[in-house]
Amino acid sequence: MTALIDTPPAATTATAPSTSNGSAAGQGTAPTQQHVFPNFVTHPFARGSSARTAAVVWNRRYVRILTVTDALVVCGAVLAGNVARFGLEPAELRVGPFDAPYLLLSAVICLAWMLALHIYRSRDERIVGMGPDEYKRTINAAFAVTAGLAFAVVVFQLEIARGYIAFILPIGTAGLLCSRWLLRQWLQRQRQRGKYLARVLVLGRPRDVRYVVQQIGSKSRAAYNVVGVALTGKPRSWLDVGGAQLPVVSDEHSVVDAVARVRADAVIVAGPTKGGSRYVQELGWKLEESATQLILTTGLTNVAGPRIHARPVEGLPLMYVELPQYTGGKHVIKRGLDILLSGTALLVLIPVLALLAILVRRDSPGPAIFRQERVGRGGGTFEMLKFRSMVESAEDDLAGLLDRNEGAGVLFKMQQDPRVTRVGRWMRKYSLDELPQLWNVFLGHMSLVGPRPPLPREVAQYGDRVHRRLYIKPGLTGMWQINGRSELNWKDGVRLDLYYVENWSLAGDLIILWRTVKMLHRPVGAY
Repeated sequence: MTALIDTPPAATTATAPSTSNGSAAGQGTAPTQQHVFPNFVTHPFARGSSARTAAVVWNRRYVRILTVTDALVVCGAVLAGNVARFGLEPAELRVGPFDAPYLLLSAVICLAWMLALHIYRSRDERIVGMGPDEYKRTINAAFAVTAGLAFAVVVFQLEIARGYIAFILPIGTAGLLCSRWLLRQWLQRQRQRGKYLARVLVLGRPRDVRYVVQQIGSKSRAAYNVVGVALTGKPRSWLDVGGAQLPVVSDEHSVVDAVARVRADAVIVAGPTKGGSRYVQELGWKLEESATQLILTTGLTNVAGPRIHARPVEGLPLMYVELPQYTGGKHVIKRGLDILLSGTALLVLIPVLALLAILVRRDSPGPAIFRQERVGRGGGTFEMLKFRSMVESAEDDLAGLLDRNEGAGVLFKMQQDPRVTRVGRWMRKYSLDELPQLWNVFLGHMSLVGPRPPLPREVAQYGDRVHRRLYIKPGLTGMWQINGRSELNWKDGVRLDLYYVENWSLAGDLIILWRTVKMLHRPVGAY
């Protein structure tokens, strides 16, 4: 939070207005005189100032860097495909009754690929550097190029070597994703140092503002630096957010002046405001003069961006929210991916699985594999497999430990659980005890990515809302795995699972799998 929020200067705190009973206005009591918002910037903001220009310039510069690296990767992949398939000798392509050099086709593919990346807005300034949308659009652009090539083969009767296409498309796509990931790592390091952050002012009711600021502060990849808040209602000088005090720089009537004082690049409207849509419209008009962005929170919890579509009808802006899909073609592809990846992993990991089984048997008495009933899709039960990480009598010993439960909600967790064996402790740290669940995935009881597989006793305590977790198969990994695991409280765990259930995508699954691999090197919340 501290890296994202400007802390109030000590000198300014002393000048906060006082109330009639002598308490500071920052305590939330109304002042006896007209409230004066502190001026945290000593010089007035002018349009085109160096601070504001810098925020715009670095963003555009980053997009230009992306464009150059995309071009280098695409051209490199296409040229490598030429060399890998035909060597250094010039090759000819049959186009109907004519012959053409393959280098001409390569140039067309490069141009078409760069055009697809532009059409799918994979370098949109609003998505680059954070979130999965950048990767999703990059993958969608690759699929579009593939479809375009297939169409060209049929229409123009091209006789393209299949090995050439099979090489450049996956290599090029992987190269684009890797280059963007590397650039994003550099950008994240800069943001952790307080650079390349958009300065934002958050406007709304104290409760709504506090929630938005906390969400920004909890995301290490957030691109915003909250420099102040504008509150509706009772005047105050500070707003406490998670122990940090944010300066209240204006109310809803003087937001534009506050934007000038704090040199904000954007205003985030957190929730409904007094005056409704008319107020927001007029605020947008006023912000246009300084080219300050206006960002609205939708208030639609657990709804991802791809499910939200704006559609104006005769001047009336309507927002459509797609219904979640729990069956259909995407689920068939997801199942195919589960079979392919889990089957391959089981074959490759046979030596590792055998070694872990031996270590478990030698460490403590009992079988190497622990079998436990879990609840799957639709409420059906299945037998989940794990390497045994606890003593054989762990289930019987649980009753004596319930009063020491450190878990949240219906979960039982203990950071220093005495039932965990020596080998089990480091296996759990790196999630190696869960490798046998690849067999559950292969059989179809589970998926590689999904909600956490619950116990029957946990499901028995679910409310109606939480039962939605059972709409799709539980996963070997998921949102809970890459966002803190056991450190998550019950409410956050449910929120993440429900978000995944309603908004999952194939590209999102691949991103979660990649982040899970990264978590194995730096495990968080595993015990």
